[in-house]
Amino acid sequence: MLRGAGGEIPPAYSPAAGLHRQEAAEITEQIGTFLREELALELSPVKTLLTHGRTQAARFLGYELVVLNADHKRDQRGHRSINAAIGLKVPVDVIHAKCAPYLHHGRPIRRTERTVNTDFSIVAQFQAEYRGVAEYYRLAFNRHRLGYLKYVMERSLTKTLARKYRITVPQVYRRYRAVLDTEHGPRRGLQVVVAREGGRPPLVAHWGGISLARDITPRPLYDNPPRIWNSHRSELVQRLMADACELCGSGKQVEVHHIRALKDLNPQGRKQQPAWVMRMAARRRKTLVVCRACHKDIHYQGCPTRQSR
Repeated sequence: MLRGAGGEIPPAYSPAAGLHRQEAAEITEQIGTFLREELALELSPVKTLLTHGRTQAARFLGYELVVLNADHKRDQRGHRSINAAIGLKVPVDVIHAKCAPYLHHGRPIRRTERTVNTDFSIVAQFQAEYRGVAEYYRLAFNRHRLGYLKYVMERSLTKTLARKYRITVPQVYRRYRAVLDTEHGPRRGLQVVVAREGGRPPLVAHWGGISLARDITPRPLYDNPPRIWNSHRSELVQRLMADACELCGSGKQVEVHHIRALKDLNPQGRKQQPAWVMRMAARRRKTLVVCRACHKDIHYQGCPTRQSR
């Protein structure tokens, strides 16, 4: 029995491997006794599952663990090559859960709350979210099933950009399409390039170019990464240096509006949200740079008597 970040690995039994349910139960009991008496630890009954590895998958750290069985899979010598081996799968419910924020009634939709950002930020955010899921499940032999997630997110991305610039989805593809250089060769995708002054290289954000082939290549683990000292200004300082209200664009008496937590932006019972709430929620920031007039409107909205004082 191993223990990881998500709990114990549920034991799987397989008659083909010579391990039956009774033997697996005895082994689990012995491990529980050892943990309790020697290490003062308790084996969680919720996370410990005895299951037939070929007919029912066990869950561990977001993966599904199964016992592979395919007689037609043979090696160069004609021997069955994958029978009784442990395989990792991407759970179907995980794919559905990751697609849910980009679907409405089963169809991809735009993310209207992101249209306030630049096209560079929109593409970079979609790519980062998709890359995080694809890289986490790189050990799964059915990793190709994430292609549906890629389709849903790409449609949502193009619809978001189309909404931002009031153009059609085909026009978005014509404007941003590009051939991306990857380690697996050229791939078609979307790309946004932001030129910078002073001879600095441009900022590039792209969508696509991530292979969904299974990758079991060992990767080095850096437990002590070098410390990086960042001497650049923080995002809030840069926004203050711009000396402009993020609501109306005014440059007079610029101040900063703070909230305690992002959850305060969506109180229960309020359906129509003000523009400043939607702006902070879209950026997921607890600060908003505003002018004095907009700051008063935020604090005294709906209370003209208090504002006049």
